[in-house]
Amino acid sequence: MDKNELITYIPEPVHHRSEVREIAAIDLGSNSFHMIVARIVNGSIQILSRLKQKVQLAEGLDKNNVLSQEAIVRGVNCLALFAERLQGFKAENVNVVGTYTLRRAINKEEFLRQAKQVFPYPINIITGQTEAKTIYAGVSHTQPEMGRKFVIDIGGGSTEMIIGDDFTPIVAESRHMGCVSFAKKFFPHGIISPENFYQAKQSAADKIEDLAFEYRTLGWQSVLGSSGTIKTVYQVIASNIDPYGIITQERLSRLTEKVLQVKHFDGLRLSGLNEDRADVFVPGLAILTAVFENFGIQQMRYSDGALREGVIYSLEKNFQVKNIRQRTAFALAEQFNVDLKQAKRVQETALLLFEKVTHWHNYKYRNEIKDILLWASQLHEVGLVINHKGLQKHSAYILQNMELPGFNKEQQRLLSILVRYQINQLKTAELYKFPRYCEQDILSLIRLFRLAIILNKSRQATEPISQITLKFDRTLTQWKLQFNDNYLANNPLIKNELILERKLLQEVGLELTFQ
Repeated sequence: MDKNELITYIPEPVHHRSEVREIAAIDLGSNSFHMIVARIVNGSIQILSRLKQKVQLAEGLDKNNVLSQEAIVRGVNCLALFAERLQGFKAENVNVVGTYTLRRAINKEEFLRQAKQVFPYPINIITGQTEAKTIYAGVSHTQPEMGRKFVIDIGGGSTEMIIGDDFTPIVAESRHMGCVSFAKKFFPHGIISPENFYQAKQSAADKIEDLAFEYRTLGWQSVLGSSGTIKTVYQVIASNIDPYGIITQERLSRLTEKVLQVKHFDGLRLSGLNEDRADVFVPGLAILTAVFENFGIQQMRYSDGALREGVIYSLEKNFQVKNIRQRTAFALAEQFNVDLKQAKRVQETALLLFEKVTHWHNYKYRNEIKDILLWASQLHEVGLVINHKGLQKHSAYILQNMELPGFNKEQQRLLSILVRYQINQLKTAELYKFPRYCEQDILSLIRLFRLAIILNKSRQATEPISQITLKFDRTLTQWKLQFNDNYLANNPLIKNELILERKLLQEVGLELTFQ
């Protein structure tokens, strides 16, 4: 990457703030109703609140697809609660979608009639394929994976399976199998048995068997799962097996062995399993296992973006950009009034230094960590809005705790770590352990970033570096910087900062020389 390509990281200065628009998205699911309230600021979405209520609409659907009055009342009461939060919202800023259970219910008009009495916004009951495509949009707008993705969403009444490239779905299917409907059919009265579990798994396999050839032929680069069932499996794996919750066939088998030792839903005691999901966890696990086996999935990562986020992003037409992180970073730079010229100077120096490093322990993530280094360069001063004193701590706190669409949890943590240790003491003992990134690579990245900050300390008065050499010993412990003639003599402030940096590095057993 050369300097001209930095345009993809640094936005042009914006001279005025765009109008703030508040929006809401509501997903009337078969198990729970969800509402997100957000606002659009500077081209990005900021989540203001999330509301969720377990309604179990699908439990009220009988064999003739008639929705019981009890289920209707539960749903209407929830919508009345949502309406309280939405007072003052215009209809065009609220998007409400009904999914599987409302699609199937032959008396859906009665539900809509009763809902209208307490909820003044239109409810759109969407097709299974529309639901699938909207889920795909929600995942694509919130996760960092680019290229071909396989997205799977197991809801209360249906399961959606979509393969797409970037933002564009190629195939999207919805099948009538969900954790609530399967709980009713295969686990009556909450009874767990090997026979019940394998009947549920086989039924799910039968429903998706015809998709296997087409999906496997299309292939995928990454697999992402969304919504309650997959979130719960992720949480249980994270609490018991792998702190990052990566879902694999072997881990699903281990969970299956555990749950089959229990005789009833009430007896499930798994770390990470919320009490309100106990009655749908086992049927959801059976469906997910069938999906893994049918498509030959090796591993899956959980996505916290799904149908609701897809509905949110459909309310604004200007969100579809190739790089989600770019959109997120641009919005943060505008929101926190970042000095874009200084950010660009730091980015250019960070990139120059990065390209001097020829050895990375985990080379396959080289481009990924370079991107994160450049985003850190853009956003390292967001903490100035709090106070210049402790800037690095304020900036790290903001970046660690904000929702950052396009960054997964590890990328967000690495971004925060870089910003946290941009100046002052480097406490290597406090660095997070990352299963994705090598500890030595993280340390090298931090050192590069600190040097980029030092070499631009004078901001607009900084003399551009025309020539710089960076050499290392075999252990990457000893670094040697060599500048063009008279550079340090002409920049005594930078020389003093390098002397201080050498002392700080010596405290943690690292060496820096320069001339």
